[in-house]
Amino acid sequence: MLIDQNRSQTNISAVQINSAYVWLISIVAALGGLLFGYDWVVIGGAKPFFESFFQIKSASASGWVNSCALLGCLIGAIVAGTMSDRLGRKRLLIASALLFTVTSIGNALANSFETFVTWRILGGVAIGLASSLSPLYISEVAPANVRGRLVAVNQLTVVVGILLAQFIDFYVVRNLPAGATDEFIRTSWYGQQGWRWMFALTAVPSVLFFVCMFFVPESPRWQMTKGILGPARETLSRIGGPAYADEIESDQAALSAQDQEKATFRDLLHPRMARVFMIGVTLAVFQQWCGINVIFNYAEDIFKAAGYDISSVLKNIAWTGSVNLIFTFVSMGLIDRGRRPLMLFGSAALAVIYGVMGFCYHAGVQGAPLLILVLAAIACYSASLAPVTWVVISEIFPNRIRGAAVSVAVGALWIASFILTFTFPLLNAKLGPSGTFWLYSVICAMGFAFIVRSLPETKGKTLEQLEKELAP
Repeated sequence: MLIDQNRSQTNISAVQINSAYVWLISIVAALGGLLFGYDWVVIGGAKPFFESFFQIKSASASGWVNSCALLGCLIGAIVAGTMSDRLGRKRLLIASALLFTVTSIGNALANSFETFVTWRILGGVAIGLASSLSPLYISEVAPANVRGRLVAVNQLTVVVGILLAQFIDFYVVRNLPAGATDEFIRTSWYGQQGWRWMFALTAVPSVLFFVCMFFVPESPRWQMTKGILGPARETLSRIGGPAYADEIESDQAALSAQDQEKATFRDLLHPRMARVFMIGVTLAVFQQWCGINVIFNYAEDIFKAAGYDISSVLKNIAWTGSVNLIFTFVSMGLIDRGRRPLMLFGSAALAVIYGVMGFCYHAGVQGAPLLILVLAAIACYSASLAPVTWVVISEIFPNRIRGAAVSVAVGALWIASFILTFTFPLLNAKLGPSGTFWLYSVICAMGFAFIVRSLPETKGKTLEQLEKELAP
């Protein structure tokens, strides 16, 4: 039985949604995004100090300690997919909060390189769990007409976490003498204790996340797939009243008996999943290969190539963080008007901006023009590909296997992130900044073509309705 689109949209539009409650539980779940952003970025500011403390000299050791968390991210994404469809979303979000707390303290107390790396990998597991489950949970509690905006709250908290980490990193070392030598850093408070506080302070929001998660309900859609109908109906009724609960229950009941069976990763290979699985994984990879995280991860190299000295580089990095935050708010105001237009705009705009950046590098243009282009690229990305990708991959998969499917897409995203980060120095050395950004421009143009051809519009539709349309 197909769900009647007009009936579904009419009934839900007539429901009085308890907005305060929905926003409250969504914000609590989005604290996972804040910790994701903070833990991912804090290592950048701490790098000169813990590397001095551990006397890390080789490029390979430096690269490993700064990227080892990616291994944990992949493990966390796999665990999320394996366990969230069995144990639920709430329990694993609580586990991620606890893991963030423990690993932040572990990194702060580490006295050996090996111990530090171990805690970083475990912290990556927490990132992998949170990056998969926070947007997934929000999508399953959010009413259809505001689902995009609420899932985008998770991206907003990621950006806030990044800015918080940048601020704390700066505040801790604000009095470091100019021109400090490596030996001075190693023997000073900054090299012995200062960097530890950068990691330890992660425990504060982690404990808040851990405590608050006990007061939010389990995902009602996950409960319905497990036959836990009473608590699911109670949560849905609190979100939108009895009529809203009736609507979602009716749509869920219309799903086939096959969709109530135990989910496995093998189900992702079923022919009916081919289209939606391809969309989710491709968008996740494209969000990374569009190249914007190169600007975040290698901002110093990019701005130095544009002729800026180190003090100006630090100011420009602050500008990138501020623009990232501002345009994330812009995306929240636009995302429920349509996913496709934002994705098309973002990919096309980045293709053009990167093309112009490549020309500027090729022609020897330096200074303000390149800074403006970098900020424009971040603005376009923050208003489009950054939040919308998370929204789409959290809503297009069937209820029964959503946890497993999202985890595979997020795993693909982390692999793509590693490839992007690892290859930039190689591409930059071989092709130069101009050739590298021209390559990213071509990738963005290919992403635009894929979105035109394959991405359906998902705004304003219930998850059950999307399941019937995308995986019949």
